[in-house]
Amino acid sequence: MASGFKRGCLTVVIAFVLLSALAAGGVAWLWQRHAGFPDHPLAGLQLGDSVQVESGDSFARVLGKLRAHGIDEGSDLQWRWLARRLDAAGKLKVGEYALEPGTTPRALLVNMRDGKAIQYRITLVEGWNFRQLRRALAAASPLEQKTTGMDDAALMQALGFPDQHPEGRFLPETYAYSRGDSDLDVLGRAHDAMQSALDEAWSSRSPELPLRTADEALILASIIEKETGVADERAQIGGVFVRRLKLDMRLQTDPTVIYGMGSSYDGNIRRRDLETDTPYNTYTRDGLPPTPIAMPGVDALRAVTNPAPGDALYFVALGDGSGRHAFSATLAEHNAAVASYLRQLRAARRQAP
Repeated sequence: MASGFKRGCLTVVIAFVLLSALAAGGVAWLWQRHAGFPDHPLAGLQLGDSVQVESGDSFARVLGKLRAHGIDEGSDLQWRWLARRLDAAGKLKVGEYALEPGTTPRALLVNMRDGKAIQYRITLVEGWNFRQLRRALAAASPLEQKTTGMDDAALMQALGFPDQHPEGRFLPETYAYSRGDSDLDVLGRAHDAMQSALDEAWSSRSPELPLRTADEALILASIIEKETGVADERAQIGGVFVRRLKLDMRLQTDPTVIYGMGSSYDGNIRRRDLETDTPYNTYTRDGLPPTPIAMPGVDALRAVTNPAPGDALYFVALGDGSGRHAFSATLAEHNAAVASYLRQLRAARRQAP
């Protein structure tokens, strides 16, 4: 009887120990799973996957978007616990966030908390005119298009500059934007950037400039931008134009004529084009054209406000394919340089297939 009782007690003890061990193992397994959740990569993600946090989204709504995307790791409680631990609960920033292979719950919530959204980029190229700028913005994805159907005047009014001509008013740079940004957002930043660059260049201008306003400097900078793509020539060309203005000589620059021709320009400029008067024909009119003709970069602005010294009043392409120019102080020297250019041009045409 006593031995049977002892065997029964032993069985109970063994069962208790086994159950305790199993319970401890289960707790350890649950704890390990909970502790490993924040840094365990989310499964099933593909390159290009993303989730959008929109204005007014609660944490529950964002979590619902993740679930709808196929993310089933972690319980809702685990996600909420992690968000509180990372001080992200209630602080998720609006934006589009990458869900790329290897993304962990911790990294995702930190990105959302810190606003590290996916960034897209658009490059505005030096020398573009406003038509080219608008075409580039219209083709940018996923940029929201708010200016579709607006003419240039309506667009400038939407930006807050109703009396300003748009040409040349936007700084050519690479701009980052996020999903949900609009073309007006990018234009506003580019306009502010150009105004800042122009103000800086004008404030450090040479005291001998024959220019009355910063806007006149912007116009001349746009001409320089179209005249050369060689960086170290910009200040030289700036010097030529500044000296011409001082002497009341006409600028006689082809890019302004081309701009005034508008859509009729077919890639060639003829004598009759140089002789046809338009507000932009600097062969028929004195001084500067009425507006910029393109977007000048920072170097072109500096080339205007601090032009290179010298005595050159003329320049013409070398004709060797380098994009460089020959600079001349006299008309006789210039005519010889033009003749050399024409000889090289004819030779190149004869050799062309």
